[in-house]
Amino acid sequence: MVRELTHFIGGQHVAGGSGKFGDVFDPNLGEVQARVPLASKTEVEAVIANAAEAQQVWAAFNPQKRARVLMKFLSLVQDEMDSLAALLSSEHGKTIPDAKGDIQRGLEVIEFATGIPHLLKGEYTEGAGTGIDVYSMRQPLGVVAGITPFNFPAMIPLWKAGPALACGNAFVLKPSERDPSVPLRLAELFLEAGLPAGVFNVVNGDKEAVDTLLHDPRVKAIGFVGSTPIAQYIYETATANGKRAQCFGGAKNHAIVMPDADLDDVADQLIGAGYGSAGERCMAISVAVPIGAETADRLVAKLTERVHKLNIGRSDDPGVDLGPLVGQDGVNRVNNYVQIGVDEGADLVVDGRGLTVEGAENGYFVGASLFDNVTAEMRIYQEEIFGPVLSVVRAKDYEEGLRLANEHEYGNGVAIFTRDGDTARDFAARVQVGMIGINVPIPVPIAYYTFGGWKRSGFGDLNQHGPDSIRFYTKTKTVTQRWPSGLKESNAFVIPTMD
Repeated sequence: MVRELTHFIGGQHVAGGSGKFGDVFDPNLGEVQARVPLASKTEVEAVIANAAEAQQVWAAFNPQKRARVLMKFLSLVQDEMDSLAALLSSEHGKTIPDAKGDIQRGLEVIEFATGIPHLLKGEYTEGAGTGIDVYSMRQPLGVVAGITPFNFPAMIPLWKAGPALACGNAFVLKPSERDPSVPLRLAELFLEAGLPAGVFNVVNGDKEAVDTLLHDPRVKAIGFVGSTPIAQYIYETATANGKRAQCFGGAKNHAIVMPDADLDDVADQLIGAGYGSAGERCMAISVAVPIGAETADRLVAKLTERVHKLNIGRSDDPGVDLGPLVGQDGVNRVNNYVQIGVDEGADLVVDGRGLTVEGAENGYFVGASLFDNVTAEMRIYQEEIFGPVLSVVRAKDYEEGLRLANEHEYGNGVAIFTRDGDTARDFAARVQVGMIGINVPIPVPIAYYTFGGWKRSGFGDLNQHGPDSIRFYTKTKTVTQRWPSGLKESNAFVIPTMD
């Protein structure tokens, strides 16, 4: 039976009124499991109006009361972890343990946001001048919006919403129409936790909905995660309309493998970082750069052995390593890139195409592929594949490996594997990438640091979560006050000074 999904507006489920719908598939079976309404411009404008009214109520909550709502939300989500993970897995296709990780990393940002009473504290200077005190305060922007991707249907919405709500804003979420059920359930749990109706809204939609959010003057800030072309479009459109924007795009994350690294450990780490979640991660390691021919030969042999052992099957099967991709378009894209790599002359060591899972023959499955002798001129090196494909680019020395990471147009994440502290410190200082792992394959920072890439992986000056998120979702007001007691004379025609 095909489920009929809704929007979540003003604290209640609202049926779509545009007449436009999108299909939500079961990636394990390749079948439609739900229909999601796609909002019209008029519907999105009504959501924004509702949020603007509710925001006044929420902003009047003191920071401690907001923190308590977030604490209650944490408890409710943790109680429902199993059911939320199963729901997420059923629409996205990542395994149940991976789905739980998706949710947990989102909750860690909510945990950070519960410290909002401290995070919103301003500055104060007594006696900046004779009888003059100066202080600052952080205040909410108003209505803000998040446009989030299919590959992390819990984590990225919570990364955006947690700090935004803690700061006193109302939040409009436009999730991916591929897997919207978890965001809708999170909206219900926010309401149950005590968030006033209308402060957190979920509106499903396509480009019409996105463009309405980008152009409506009542929306003061936009957060986005997705592909680089769309990130650039949203950033440029939002800022042209006077909005704040933080937009994160594609990636081609390198792992530099030094000759002194423990190659068994490196191979294990690269299998998880390269193929986990079927490669549908913006922080996936998609390029391994072994330094020296001997290191490369040994690493490729170890990777080949491990890739052949990967268990790929239904996402709800507790024994699998990888589930399906989210859609048939993803399968087609990955298969096309594998063929491009072959045509360009790379050595296809393991070919993941043509995989069939027994009992799920129509599911969106693709096996893990491994390329060797990939060069910087090849498209499979230059472009984000977003699937279970790992490319080995051999470098003759450390400087060449560093140059590969520095010269790539993407700068999201990078890792180096080495036992040498001098090499690691030099790499961290010189590499032109936003997030760096030293013997850590997926360097996603913890919640109280910021997440963000460089170059064409990120647009905007402020990153996700951590202190940057509080700055992004608030505006600073600075007050200079004077109490005239004790002042004998003044000249109103002279600019005030702090003498």
